[in-house]
Amino acid sequence: MKESENDKKLKKVKEEVLICRKCILGEERVKNKYYPVIGEGNHEAKIMFIGEAPGLQEAKTGKPFCGRAGQILSELLLSVGIKREDVYIANLLKCRPPNNRDPLSDEIQACACFIEKQIEIIKPKVICPLGRYSMKFLMEMFGLSDKVDVISKIHGQMFECQGNFAGIVVVPFYHPAVATYNPNMKTVLLNDIKVLEKFK
Repeated sequence: MKESENDKKLKKVKEEVLICRKCILGEERVKNKYYPVIGEGNHEAKIMFIGEAPGLQEAKTGKPFCGRAGQILSELLLSVGIKREDVYIANLLKCRPPNNRDPLSDEIQACACFIEKQIEIIKPKVICPLGRYSMKFLMEMFGLSDKVDVISKIHGQMFECQGNFAGIVVVPFYHPAVATYNPNMKTVLLNDIKVLEKFK
């Protein structure tokens, strides 16, 4: 199959990530023989999911959301008739923080250029941050700083971007991992994901 322009551009992003040592996580990744987790899915996707950082399974395979949280994400997508391969899934950080700790702000800053390039190349209509770090970063990036609140208040809501970003909608979701330690949250996640039906 012939490579599209987007395929070429995203391959270039991958090459840049592989040599990146802008923060300590690049060194950690090499030392532990982990993979960077660049992203996967449709390179022309209308819907893009952006998590926070790779977990252990992801770092071992180089695939985003391939563990338990990923299974939940796949179930959520199927519940509204969206195939996982039709969306694009990435993370703010491309390398795993040690012991699954939260991303640090300097790590997010160091890695931000990659997710910005991926968004620019794919040009999704809907961007779904998964979790609070991703939500805060992306809403600020898209000029929605005044709408940022705790995720428990704004999950599942649509925020339409203005100005240079007009036409893009940001919909923050809880991170799917929330349902692994609180099964009751699955209902909330299933309810929130319904907002994407109109963008299929």
